[in-house]
Amino acid sequence: MAPLSLSSTNARITIRPDLGAGLMSFDVMHRNTWTPVFRSVDPGTEHPFGLSNILLVPFSGRVSGGGFAFDGAFHPIEPNMPDERYPIHGSAFSAAWTVVETSDSAVTLSLNGAGPGPFRYDASMTYRLDGATLVMELAVTNRAALVLPYGLGFHPWFVRDHDTRLTAQADRVWLEQDDHLPRAVEPVWKHSQLDFTRSRELPRSWVNNWFDGWDGKARIDWPSRDLTVLVEASELLDRYVLYSPSGDADFFCFEPLSHPVDAFNLPEGPISHGMVKLQPGGRIKASARFIAQPL
Repeated sequence: MAPLSLSSTNARITIRPDLGAGLMSFDVMHRNTWTPVFRSVDPGTEHPFGLSNILLVPFSGRVSGGGFAFDGAFHPIEPNMPDERYPIHGSAFSAAWTVVETSDSAVTLSLNGAGPGPFRYDASMTYRLDGATLVMELAVTNRAALVLPYGLGFHPWFVRDHDTRLTAQADRVWLEQDDHLPRAVEPVWKHSQLDFTRSRELPRSWVNNWFDGWDGKARIDWPSRDLTVLVEASELLDRYVLYSPSGDADFFCFEPLSHPVDAFNLPEGPISHGMVKLQPGGRIKASARFIAQPL
């Protein structure tokens, strides 16, 4: 299926229905020229991690231990990406979606998802442009014959300049171990380079941390481009991940999520860490807005 474009006077996106309903671009009209907010990618890419936004359904992050135990049963999950030791990000991000409806301002897609492991679900995704704002609305319904924990998230890759700044309130930061699973969780104030309560430049070194106690609001500034994006996430998405490989990278990821990495296997279990227990036929939804404006 060919990429699908949606554009307005002030914004434009390109969608890959065949590759997880992910995005290839999100640009805004700024200073009389099209300016990328999400990174622009190779239109021929066949790897979802080569896109500029992917959808995280029915969970986000990695899963340790070969699967997870829930309600007295163990559910095995196999690794799903060639270069990954653990299963990662569910299954929707690499599946082919169906275009359900298009209009001048919105595109809605659907997926009948199978896997990984015990998950069977229906997902719906709407991308909408409202002026220079991109709205993303994602929902999932449990179609398995058993109760399961579900989570959602968005995984955009933003443009990173030498002076990109982030503001995002959080109470705690999760630290990773060498295999990118959780090592410890500590108050943000103990890690000044990761405390974005006030605007600060992104770390110059590797960063791959997840934060909780987020109020669902963030601000990204590109001073050299005189551009700002305000992020507003719905209530379910009260955590975020910040990822960038180095200060020289031309991108960083700010990912609104419902739960931390490996929530299935953390102490107290997945429901205590933000996942939602869905009965057969149960449904959850989440949304995020990315509002571009002059700095």
